Amino acid sequence: MFPLTEENKHVARLLFSSGTCPRCIFRFCGVDLHGPYKRPSKELFNDLQKFLETEKDELILEIPNPPLKKIRLQEDGMDKLSENGEEGISVTEDKSIASEPSDLSVCNVCLGILQEFCEKEFIAKRSLSLGRNDVVQLKEAYKWITHPLFSEGLGVPIDGKSLFEVSVVFAHPETFEDCHFLGEVCRDCFKPAKNKQSVFTRMAVLKALNKIKEEDFLTQFPCPPNSPKTVCTVLEIECAHGAVFVAGRYNKYSRNLPQTPWIIDGERKMESSVEELISDHLLAAFKAEGFNFSSSGREDVDVRTLGNGRPFAVELLNPHRVHFSSQEVKELQQKINNSSDKIQVRDLQLVTREAIGYMKEGEEEKTKTYSALIWTNKAIQKKDIGFLNDLKDLKIDQKTPLRVLHRRPLAVRTRAIHSMETHYLDEHHFRLNLKTQAGTYIKEFVHGDFGRTKPNIGSLMNVTADILELDVEREWSPGPLAEQLVLLTTEHSLQPSIGI
Repeated sequence: MFPLTEENKHVARLLFSSGTCPRCIFRFCGVDLHGPYKRPSKELFNDLQKFLETEKDELILEIPNPPLKKIRLQEDGMDKLSENGEEGISVTEDKSIASEPSDLSVCNVCLGILQEFCEKEFIAKRSLSLGRNDVVQLKEAYKWITHPLFSEGLGVPIDGKSLFEVSVVFAHPETFEDCHFLGEVCRDCFKPAKNKQSVFTRMAVLKALNKIKEEDFLTQFPCPPNSPKTVCTVLEIECAHGAVFVAGRYNKYSRNLPQTPWIIDGERKMESSVEELISDHLLAAFKAEGFNFSSSGREDVDVRTLGNGRPFAVELLNPHRVHFSSQEVKELQQKINNSSDKIQVRDLQLVTREAIGYMKEGEEEKTKTYSALIWTNKAIQKKDIGFLNDLKDLKIDQKTPLRVLHRRPLAVRTRAIHSMETHYLDEHHFRLNLKTQAGTYIKEFVHGDFGRTKPNIGSLMNVTADILELDVEREWSPGPLAEQLVLLTTEHSLQPSIGI
C-alpha cells in the first residue's frame, strides 16, 4: 500500500516538482514506517508518479523567485492557461514526473544520500570491504534502508543497540556554505569553542533556525532549495566498537601519588598517577584507542585512601577486544595489583554505562571517615582534647579554600562534622578520627584556612593547629548501594550484531 494520502498530495507534488527524491518526500510527509523506504528507487518513483497523476489536480507552487505561478498536469494533450491568463508550467510525461529514476537530478534535500547510496550495489561495493516529529530524520531513513543490506552482506542480525557501529561520513562541497548566512543573521548562536573545528555545529544551526524569522530566511535561501549539480561523496567508512566500561574500587597507599596526571604548564610534577596505574593495563588488555577515567570524589596527592577503597570507572574507547570471562577479569585485577605497591584494586568488573551513574548517586548524602594526625603550637594534655568527643553534628561554614580557588567557584558551603574521636599522643600531637559529610575540606577544618572555615579545630581549642597526615578510612553511602559498587554484570558477552 502506498504510504501517502490525499492530504499529502499538495506537499508531495510541490517537493517532487522542485527536485526532491521520493524517500525525502516520505520523510517530510511524516511516513515513519520502514517498509516504504526499503523499496527500490525505481518502484518508488513509478508509484509516486501514479499517485501524483490525478486528473484536474492543480498545484500552487510558492517560490520567492520566480513569482507565484500555477502548475498543473497536462490534460488531453493540451496545456491549459492559469487563471490570470498566463501560460501555466506544464508537467508532462516526458519531463519531470515521467522521467526515469536514473535520469533524475540529485535530490535537493538529502543530496543523494537516500538515492544511490541506499542501493545494494553501494553497500556491497563500498561498505562491506527517531521518534516521530513530523519530519523523519535523514539518518533514520538511511538506517532503515541500509540495515537489511548490511545484515545480508555481513551475515549477522542488525541491532540498533549494538556496540559495533558502522559510520559513513558524507561531504558535499557544493553546498558546504549554504548555512553560513545564519552566522551573519544570528551571530550570537555561533560561538567559537576550543574543541570544535567549526562554529557551524548541528546544535548551533538548529538554534539559529529556531531564532531567525521566516521572511529573513527566505531572502537568504530558496525554499524549496535548488537542485544541486553534484551528488555528495563518501569521505570515509569507519567501523568502531562502542565504549566498554570497567569499574571497581581502589586503595592508594602512597603520599606522593596524585589521582590524575599532575601536569602544570606542560611539565609533569609527579612520575605517575592512580589513573595511569590502573588505566594503562586496561587499555592494553582491551586493545582500546583511548580511555576516560572517573571516580567518586578525589583525594589530595598526599592523602592515602584506605578501608573499602574509592569507587572508580574507566570508559574504554573503541576496544578491539570485548570478551572477558570472570576469571580473566580477576587475572587482570591481579596484574594491576602486582604492578605497583602504591595502589590496589578490588571488585574489578565490566559494567554498563548506566552503572556509572551510581557512583555519583547521593553525593551530598555520603558520609566519609577520616584519620588525621594533628599538631598544636601549644602544649596540650589529654583533657584538653576530650571535649571534641562530645561534639555531634557540628555545622561548619567553609569558604572555598585558597588552595582550590583557582579551579572552584568562590562560595560558602555548610558542611556537617557528624562525630569526632581523639587519641592523645604527646603534648603537641594527637590523632583525630572524624566522620563527616561528603565534600568537607578536612585540612581546612583543622587549620582554619586563615579564618575561611568557621569553626575549626584551632578556634575550638584556642590554639594554632595544623594537619600532618590525612587518610580516608571509609566512604559510605545510604541506601542499597552503601557497601558496594552495583554489579550489573560479571561477564561481558556480546552477540555479534551491528548498528549504524
